[in-house]
Amino acid sequence: MSFSSDVKNELSRIGLDNDSQKYAELYGMLLFASRFTSREIVYKSENRASVKRFESLVSELFNPILEKHTDLSSDVPRLYKILLVVPDECKAIYEFYGHSVHDINLKINRANLESEDLYNCFLRGVFLSCGSVTNPHKGYHLELMVRHKTLADNLLHFIGEVEVFSVNPKVTPRKGSYLVYLKGSENICDFLGFIGAGNSVMAVIEASAYKDIRNDLNRRQNSELSNIKKLADASARQIRAINTIKNTVGLDKLPDELIELANLRLDNPEMSLNELSQNLNISRSGVNHRIDRLYKIAAKVTEDKNNE
Repeated sequence: MSFSSDVKNELSRIGLDNDSQKYAELYGMLLFASRFTSREIVYKSENRASVKRFESLVSELFNPILEKHTDLSSDVPRLYKILLVVPDECKAIYEFYGHSVHDINLKINRANLESEDLYNCFLRGVFLSCGSVTNPHKGYHLELMVRHKTLADNLLHFIGEVEVFSVNPKVTPRKGSYLVYLKGSENICDFLGFIGAGNSVMAVIEASAYKDIRNDLNRRQNSELSNIKKLADASARQIRAINTIKNTVGLDKLPDELIELANLRLDNPEMSLNELSQNLNISRSGVNHRIDRLYKIAAKVTEDKNNE
């Protein structure tokens, strides 16, 4: 299974609190679906979870007649497709979101996003519909494939205007379509975090930390490869636990001694246990004890979140 599929599976499990969120997410899925016109709506994806998410939302909100297809060819992975087969129902949905048969080009209708609180739902729908992201162990590249240039430019500006994060998306033509894309682990983490893919963000952070540590230690001629892997694995695991706490209850809720260790580790992923000990003026066993406390807190908040 690809990393993109993991992200979409995670996003498809997110609960929606009210109809406004449901309509906003579905709008993102529809607007960037394979076909979204007043006579035809087609949603297709290689990710089964996102197709089921689309089916659930459109059925709950509009209750149209649907046709479901699965491409049973030898191609792997399979392609799942949902079609709305009644033109009048397509037209009703198209016009519900403020689009008209007289529109020359599709654009994001901001009237469907009554507050900035719905931007994350909308962009989640966009990613589920047309997004992909590279395995972070291989690179940092997130892209959204858009059919029309006007809509691609519109999405580019929309993402750039989101105040919660500061990313610099770009657009480029690709095989008759247009790619709106982000590069760099920080930009990708900001985007995935904004649309609700917290576990995927942790995976990117862990991969990035591992790369940073590996690259730094490879420059040290006297380092053994086995020690590099041990340090990278240990540090990446610690950073993942710290970020789990940071992105849930917040580091400021920790005791002072744990905040001190957490910030030191985040700022210095390459530090060995001895170096952490020296910077904190405590013994190695003292550092290990604090790290164990961080692991237990991270495990507890993760369990609490899963039980919500």
